[in-house]
Amino acid sequence: MSNKIGKDKKVLVLDLDGTLTNSQKEITDKTLEAVFRMQEHGHKVVIATGRPTPGALPIAKKLKLEKFGGFIASFNGGQITDCGSGEVIYQQTLPKDIVPKLFKLAEELNIGFISYDKTGIIAADRPDKYIDLEARINHLPVSYKKNIAEYIDFPLNKCLGTAEPEVAPEKEQAFIEKFGDRINVSRSEPFFIEITPKGIDKAASLEHLCEIIGSSRENMIACGDGFNDISMIKYAGVGVAMANAQEEVKAAADYITVSNDEDGVAKVIYEMILKEDM
Repeated sequence: MSNKIGKDKKVLVLDLDGTLTNSQKEITDKTLEAVFRMQEHGHKVVIATGRPTPGALPIAKKLKLEKFGGFIASFNGGQITDCGSGEVIYQQTLPKDIVPKLFKLAEELNIGFISYDKTGIIAADRPDKYIDLEARINHLPVSYKKNIAEYIDFPLNKCLGTAEPEVAPEKEQAFIEKFGDRINVSRSEPFFIEITPKGIDKAASLEHLCEIIGSSRENMIACGDGFNDISMIKYAGVGVAMANAQEEVKAAADYITVSNDEDGVAKVIYEMILKEDM
C-alpha cells in the first residue's frame, strides 16, 4: 500500500489522551464512527502522542489505521510509524553515548528512570509508583534491569525520569544544566521528566511526514489539549484546541471545539472534513 495521499485529502492529527479519548480514557462510538467515515473517504489519521509506539498501537488498531494506512507519531514526534506497512519511516534518537550518563545522573538524584524497547518499558532497578503509572497508561509490561545503560544497545527515542512533584522541578533543572545542550528536557506531568533528542517536537515530525506522504501543512488539521501539542497546533493549516485545554493551548489555536467529553473530535471531522465529501 502506498503511503502517498491525494492532494485534496486532509490529514487529521490527533493527540491521544484528552483529545481523542474522553476523561474516562475511552473513544466514544460517535467519535469512532466519524474517524472511520473520514478514512473511508480517503483522508488520513495521525496519532500524535508522547506515548511509546507499543503503547499507541492498541488505539491505532481500534481506529483501523492498519487498514486505512494511517500513522503514529510517537515519543512526541521522535518516531513515525506507517501503520499500513508497520515500518518506521522517520525517527530521531538520543545520542548513544549519553544514555549511561543520564542513567548515572538519575541514580545520583535518587529518581526513577525508564526507557522503552519494542515490547514494553525498561526500568532501572528502582520501582516506584510513577513507573507503575506509566505502565498502566500504556498497558505495557515493565522489565527491571540492574544496569539499564548496559542493556540498551538499540536506538532510543526517549527516556523518562520519575520524581515526586514537589522535587521534580529541581531534578529537571539538573538534567538541563548538565545535558541541555544535547537533549530536550521537559515535564509532561508534574512527576514525569521527559528526555528526548534535541529539536524534537510534534511540528518537526509532521513536517517530515508531509514530505513523505506528499501532503502539505495546509491540508493538516491538528487537534490537541496539552502543552506538547502547541507546536503542531501552530504548524497545521488549522490548529484546533479542545475546550478542556489550558489557556496557553487555546491561544495557539485557530479554532476551539467542544471538549473531548462532548465528542469534540467528531465535531471537527463533520464540520471540516466530511462536509466536503457528503
